[in-house]
Amino acid sequence: MSLELRGITKRFGALVANDAIDLKVERGEIHAILGENGAGKSTLMNIVYGLLTADSGEILVDGKVQDIREPSDALAAGIGMVHQHFMLVPVFTVAENIVLGHEKSKRNGTLDLDTARAEIKRVSDEFGFEVDPDAIIEELPVGVQQRVEIIRALIYDARVLILDEPTAVLTPQETDELLKIMQKLADRGTSIIFITHKLREVKIAADKITIIRRGKVVGTAEPSASQDELASLMVGRPVILNPDKAPHTIGDVILAVKDVVIKDPTGRAIVKDVSFEVRAGEVLAIAGVQGNGQSELAQAMINLEEHIEGSIKLGDDEIVGKSVKHALADGIAFVPESRELDGIIASFSIAENFILDRHDLAPYAKGISMFPKVVESQALKDAAEFDVRLQSVNDPISSLSGGNKQKVVLARELSRPVRLIVASQPTRGLDVGSIEFVHERILAERDQGRAVLLFSTELDEVLALADRIAVMYRGEILAIVPSTVSAQELGLLMAGVTNG
Repeated sequence: MSLELRGITKRFGALVANDAIDLKVERGEIHAILGENGAGKSTLMNIVYGLLTADSGEILVDGKVQDIREPSDALAAGIGMVHQHFMLVPVFTVAENIVLGHEKSKRNGTLDLDTARAEIKRVSDEFGFEVDPDAIIEELPVGVQQRVEIIRALIYDARVLILDEPTAVLTPQETDELLKIMQKLADRGTSIIFITHKLREVKIAADKITIIRRGKVVGTAEPSASQDELASLMVGRPVILNPDKAPHTIGDVILAVKDVVIKDPTGRAIVKDVSFEVRAGEVLAIAGVQGNGQSELAQAMINLEEHIEGSIKLGDDEIVGKSVKHALADGIAFVPESRELDGIIASFSIAENFILDRHDLAPYAKGISMFPKVVESQALKDAAEFDVRLQSVNDPISSLSGGNKQKVVLARELSRPVRLIVASQPTRGLDVGSIEFVHERILAERDQGRAVLLFSTELDEVLALADRIAVMYRGEILAIVPSTVSAQELGLLMAGVTNG
């Protein structure tokens, strides 16, 4: 089935998110869409799937204009979508998730799951998915959960499948499996729209590539194009994809973590007996698939977790049991995993967000009085140094793109004296231009003798920035390996496979 977009335009006030976009996906084609954050990719796909309505333009399926105003219209037209954040109920079974919203009853009034089980088995057998219809979603690896999302789309006869950042939480092995599944689907006639920021995967999987910048289609490319060429088309300038990691001098131990256990409110150990050290002038990366205890361990570095046992020392100072304010004042810079939830206050101005962790200190305040001119002056200085693209520092920070919000967080944390930088998923959701900036800044801090503790699920990022890599799996550190480790070996460790 073919999909064609003609002149799709969508405005949000004065912002033109999609500007007369034309796009055609042929039957059985894997069509990749690349673009920076805020380029309009997600808006465009939400229009195709009926989550948004275009202001003008047409959507055609097999040459026929479709009136798509909600997801049910898209499904009826044969269009399915697998979202970056899975739309599954964790405590339900696979079969229960498949029928959710399409429930049918047997004659005795009970829910008909038998039909769903048979359909799941049919699709699983056809594509080699190996999914148990009665498995509980939260007990499945993320790669299998993603297959459940794809199965659901296929069961409801999706012949155009939109995959939004489908490899964001997968191991390298799971990513390879997904790319094979995509090819099988395409070989059977399914048209696939593949949204990703991972250029290597585009080159492997795509038949055709469309690049969107600032709401407009700026070009198309073949998979034979180099990663540098694709990145330049996305950003509109040359981009350094592989940062230059200069030889470094290792100093004294800055952070010493020993026998740390973190428990949830029920007493279950999420992090189990973790120990490691980070020295001045090095980047230690904590690698692993999302959900293996990295988030909790990162938050423990400044006491954002409540149930911590063991020792976390910054120099000679014990952090465990102290306040978050103490940890920050002691010289820890903290870049949180979710900038939206933990890194910024959306209703505050950009200037106020630049000084959130020192708003009550001189020269910004005295007693209960804050000095707006001083705050504004510092914000202008930080915005220039960290290349934050803005209209006014007095605008709400919610007006900024994701990459610029992340630059504000970085500027706030690195514009004060620090000994340790804890960066958790620092480039999540960022485009290649913003990733380039963040990587360069992290390495600059390392080269100035600061210790860096990096938490990342991005294999390329870990290999590019780390001096040593600690792999977490199910709350434990399986191994600490040098940055010269192969991607294959690192991927196996992330999946819990060790030589022993």
